[in-house]
Amino acid sequence: MIREATEDDISQILEIERDAISPPWTHGALLREIYSDDTFFAVVPVLTSNSPLGKGGCEADGVVPPQGRGLSSVLGFIILRRAADEGELYQIAVDAEHRRQGIADELMDAAIDWANANGINPIYLEVRKSNEAAISLYDKHDFIQAGIRKEYFTEPTEDAVIMENKK
Repeated sequence: MIREATEDDISQILEIERDAISPPWTHGALLREIYSDDTFFAVVPVLTSNSPLGKGGCEADGVVPPQGRGLSSVLGFIILRRAADEGELYQIAVDAEHRRQGIADELMDAAIDWANANGINPIYLEVRKSNEAAISLYDKHDFIQAGIRKEYFTEPTEDAVIMENKK
């Protein structure tokens, strides 16, 4: 289940970011995206038996909540921003304990559906040249390489592969 991100999710998103994205965004930057009319900012929450989103418990849903997380826990998130009739995929990340379980695919499908429903085409993104898992995810969702940005990323410095999806 995917839902819109809320202010209550920011602390969990920041935790996921610290592990997956360098450098991570600030609390304020995430908050601005939550309240932007031009942004699709969604999360995959942990579903528990006490959660209003859950049905029968997390084990039945195939999702085990990470230790120490409450009802507003997040397994993954995505941020896609509209710029005129184009989109820019700013971030997608999944909690380290829950990668390779289809969560990123769900998030990508939802973001692409939102883009299509809102007349956004193409979608662009930059990905670290060494991030083979992310490049594979984007390939699976019909993104193609459109160029290279030299030394685009910092901490550590690395080239970015520019990818686009024209569906």
